[in-house]
Amino acid sequence: MILVMKNGATQEEIDSASNQIKTWGHDVSISKGEYQTVIGIIGDKQDLAGKALHTLAGVDKVLEVSAPYKKASREFRPEDSVVDVNGVKVGGGHKSIIAGPCSVDTYDNLILIAKAVKEAGATMLRGGAFKPRTSPYSFQGKGEEGLQMLAEARKETGLPIVTELMSEQDIDLVYQYTDVVQIGARNMQNFALLKEIGKLGKPVILKNGIASTVKEHLMSVEYVMSGGLNDVIIALRGTRTYETAMRNTLDVSLIPYMQKLTHLPIIVDPSHAAGKREFVSALGYAGMAIGADGAIIEVHPCPSCALSDGDQALLPEDFTYFMNKVNRLEAWDQKEWSREVGSMQNSKLNG
Repeated sequence: MILVMKNGATQEEIDSASNQIKTWGHDVSISKGEYQTVIGIIGDKQDLAGKALHTLAGVDKVLEVSAPYKKASREFRPEDSVVDVNGVKVGGGHKSIIAGPCSVDTYDNLILIAKAVKEAGATMLRGGAFKPRTSPYSFQGKGEEGLQMLAEARKETGLPIVTELMSEQDIDLVYQYTDVVQIGARNMQNFALLKEIGKLGKPVILKNGIASTVKEHLMSVEYVMSGGLNDVIIALRGTRTYETAMRNTLDVSLIPYMQKLTHLPIIVDPSHAAGKREFVSALGYAGMAIGADGAIIEVHPCPSCALSDGDQALLPEDFTYFMNKVNRLEAWDQKEWSREVGSMQNSKLNG
């Protein structure tokens, strides 16, 4: 349930209502907008039966959250959430492009990639130190050595680093080095892992499962948020369908659809959707054009030498081309927005 406070409700009224709810045994989540404040009530609504919520000072109305994913829902928090990663913001109009190798291989390659993607406009560096592979005989990542190299690349470029966490036993090690924890498709429904990372306070990127639905994806997000973490970024990497032309089918129409359901930032992963580098830029551009808050893209200077997923890695010059297109798209959006605002202002003056 949520309490929508009156326009102009005082901080004293907000605190009073929150404290009363806590005395009834429920946690609260407070979302402050420009005009109104919303207090989300976390817990079983049946326990509040008979409680006169609407009589609490400053309360305008009491609403039920229909979505089963309470904290992630747009009803719970009407305004867009902004995730701040060491000054890099994602969501609420802030776009972020995360780029780097699928897996960390050599120090020289990683530094070269990090500098190249930063120069092109990337805001964070991705790189796998632990890699989930279909075959047990494939390269599994360099572990702590890879994390140390990522930390060096961060020192060289200032880019926050994103790396994948695969198991509970690696939490302490990964959290020692990374700025953002990535949870991949295979772990989307590893609920024990999701609950644990929700308690640890570091931003999380949660990808959809290999064949998951939107509801299943958002329920997994809710597992993370139920632990107390609000800094969650949703990543769409496509789903497995009967179509074999692409590695996965990336349905970009899910971006505006999910933005109606959740306040959290949504980014696209065109690399895992395409599986082939010649389609990565097009899919990433489509995602950004329809309104994604960013993209996470694999880049490598020698894809044929990459230790994993070389077929879907962009060359640095390809990534620069992609960023130039995205920047033109952003500039066009701003120009069109200014034109619309000017048109509305003229209409008001003339009307």
